[in-house]
Amino acid sequence: MNKNELGTESVGRLLLKFSIPAVVGMLVNVLYSIVDRIFVGQYVGAIQLSGVAVTMPISNVIMAFGMLAGIGASALVSIKLGQHKTEEAEKALGNAFSLLIIFSILLTVAGIIFLEPILRMLGASPVTMPYAKQFAFIIILGLMFQNVSMGLNNIIRAQGNPGIAMTTMLIGAALNFTVNPLLIFVFKLGVRGSALSTVISQFVTTAWTLLYFTRSGSLLRLKLKNMRLEMGIIKQIVAIGMSAFTMQLAASLVTVTFNSGLERYGGDLAIGAMALVNSVAMLVLMPIFGINQGVQPIIGYNYGAKNYHRVKEALKYAVMAATVITTVGFIFIELFPGQIIRVFNNNSADLISMGTRGLAIFHVLLPIVGFTIVCTNYFTAVAKAKLSMLLGLLRQVIVLIPLIIILPKFFRLDGIWMAQPCADFITTVITALFIVTEMRKLNTQAAEEADDKPLYMEDCTETI
Repeated sequence: MNKNELGTESVGRLLLKFSIPAVVGMLVNVLYSIVDRIFVGQYVGAIQLSGVAVTMPISNVIMAFGMLAGIGASALVSIKLGQHKTEEAEKALGNAFSLLIIFSILLTVAGIIFLEPILRMLGASPVTMPYAKQFAFIIILGLMFQNVSMGLNNIIRAQGNPGIAMTTMLIGAALNFTVNPLLIFVFKLGVRGSALSTVISQFVTTAWTLLYFTRSGSLLRLKLKNMRLEMGIIKQIVAIGMSAFTMQLAASLVTVTFNSGLERYGGDLAIGAMALVNSVAMLVLMPIFGINQGVQPIIGYNYGAKNYHRVKEALKYAVMAATVITTVGFIFIELFPGQIIRVFNNNSADLISMGTRGLAIFHVLLPIVGFTIVCTNYFTAVAKAKLSMLLGLLRQVIVLIPLIIILPKFFRLDGIWMAQPCADFITTVITALFIVTEMRKLNTQAAEEADDKPLYMEDCTETI
């Protein structure tokens, strides 16, 4: 796709072009963890599922560093392409790749050295520790592939090739779905097989992504000279990506806080139930993140080109699409909570009961969440990372964590399930206030741009 079309083609058609592949890609991405949980929960055991669930903050931390470089660079690339600065966009790609490698090496070393203390801190009990350790060790060994494939895939989308980005994710997910049962059933590797399947799939997607950026089909090329870190570029990438990075780290902190309360009020099985509740949440919310990825280059390009009416139009369509998805998800969850939980485990009556109740309560305000997530991402797309980070932290840390601690004192395990919808309501109200203010500013800037153009033309006429 010609990058200039980001500023000329119909916003609705652009959003479909970019968001549909991104939504598919994000759904495919979430299938990595969902496939792991289905195979472990149904065919290995409920306690093993809880062991895998304990390791989720580790995956969140790995993803956080991938998003710091990948999303930060992708937003910067979109803005630079909107300003017709292709060489600077290419430098951002090279620097992002170097950051991904550096982050991965540091995380791998730290994860291997401190694995057992980390798992204890995350809530692993003597019962679940062996399974958590088996799963996490393999995931940490292969985390470089997860970081590089995810980080560079964001930049593929940002330069105007959402279809390639979707294909990358499809390849990895299809491979994981095929290899996972093979390693669990044929080679009898249990949770190790599930983790190994994920790493193998991510290795293949990394190879595919690197091949794309080193061949002529890519607008931007991955060149050795651009991999040398430049402090000015690094600062921009980190500043823009900090919001997504902080929110992912916050997700880890929230998971630890959840696990502590779940262990206290429901035991190991409650942690497993939360893993299933989160799986369903990811299945609904990942398409929203896909819409965010699809709309980000449209907003970023047009914001850089000062086409503010197109920026507002893109945001409006993204919010509408996200709200439709969350509303449909809400209806299915509230009508069929038990049936959904049984997809993951049909053997443990306690896990099914706990998960069914948790699922229904946890998602009771799901229809409003799409608006909040899209509007938070808007501020990342226009390089207002601090505000985006603040709004993300409100939902995931500043409001949520106190609620996780306070509500169970009155409602016990139900209080833990109630914490997220209460936090969603509060943060949606606050986000709405910020986005209304932002839209008013865009209206003012658009009016000033419109006023400047006729004056310029009159001056030219007088000169002639």
